[in-house]
Amino acid sequence: MAALSLRAVRKNYGDVPVVHGIDLDIAEGEFAVFVGPSGCGKSTLLRMIAGLEEITGGEIAIGERVVNQVSASERGVAMVFQSYALYPHMTVAENMGFALKLAGQSKAEVAKAVGQAAEILQITPLLDRKPAALSGGQRQRVAIGRAIVRKPRVFLFDEPLSNLDAALRVQMRIELARLHKELGTTMVYVTHDQVEAMTLGDRIAVFNKGRIEQVGAPLELYNAPANRFVAGFLGSPRMNFFDCRAEPAAGGSATRLVFEGAGRIEWPGATPAGDLHLGVRPEHLQVAEGEGETGLAAQVSMVEHLGDAVIVHARLAGSGAPFAMRVAPQQTALLGQLQAGAAVRVMPQLDMVHLFDTQGRALLAAPLKQAA
Repeated sequence: MAALSLRAVRKNYGDVPVVHGIDLDIAEGEFAVFVGPSGCGKSTLLRMIAGLEEITGGEIAIGERVVNQVSASERGVAMVFQSYALYPHMTVAENMGFALKLAGQSKAEVAKAVGQAAEILQITPLLDRKPAALSGGQRQRVAIGRAIVRKPRVFLFDEPLSNLDAALRVQMRIELARLHKELGTTMVYVTHDQVEAMTLGDRIAVFNKGRIEQVGAPLELYNAPANRFVAGFLGSPRMNFFDCRAEPAAGGSATRLVFEGAGRIEWPGATPAGDLHLGVRPEHLQVAEGEGETGLAAQVSMVEHLGDAVIVHARLAGSGAPFAMRVAPQQTALLGQLQAGAAVRVMPQLDMVHLFDTQGRALLAAPLKQAA
């Protein structure tokens, strides 16, 4: 295995820049995930690491070796693609051992490497089958096995689970996590699915428009996003955002957050005066207790019953901003009140909210701990 270092890596297609000066270090044995929306440059960067795309500028090093001018076959990496790219006329064993055969290894060496990889992936009974006789999950295991037999220093995965159904995706996530633990090889995984990113990655790099917005451990990014983009991208349902205006409260030690047409919240700390965005996750919103001006006025739009949770969709009074609130299905009395069209007042859990300025930058490095 090997560490991976990216220094000011850029990519242009003609005059159009698509990757803007990426700096990133990935440690030996780390499982790093590149996540972001389609077209953000994450797959292009992965292909540059693999040597399948030329870089426009910067430096890529695998271990101690700069590989800018090194061919893909000599970089010591193995890539697993979204499409399985298996040869239909070959058996599973022949597909997995094909690269070793081309490299001139003996039949005994190829058979040993294929057998070991098949045992790790639990596909030994499939070695004599052809791809047409395999399920999607089995084909993806074969594609991963083809990478394993090469014993690469770095594994690269380009959205490998996107062609699988929901149940198989969950199963394959577990298999990939087990595989990383067993092999201990450096892995870089590209996905647009934030659930895959959160469950697989030791560290996550969140991409947007060819740049990295933030790098960190999954819970670090979830609990302390650096900006509104990261906050909104990670989480399902996504974080709610409400426009508000901060006004100094009496005495100056607190702030009043005013939501036009919906109400106000007494904030227990000081913030810059002016327009802000308040961010709160669905699990940190609750129906306000008491009557009168407590909480923010809203109207329920729709209720989703998911089995383990109920997602209440509503719109804030005044601005009409849509938001979601997660409710436990055991709260039957509350759910009886939260029907489509019902008026409701909601209150964020103040020690778990986030504030962003009008440029989308986080004003709080971590959720504010409510004053006692």
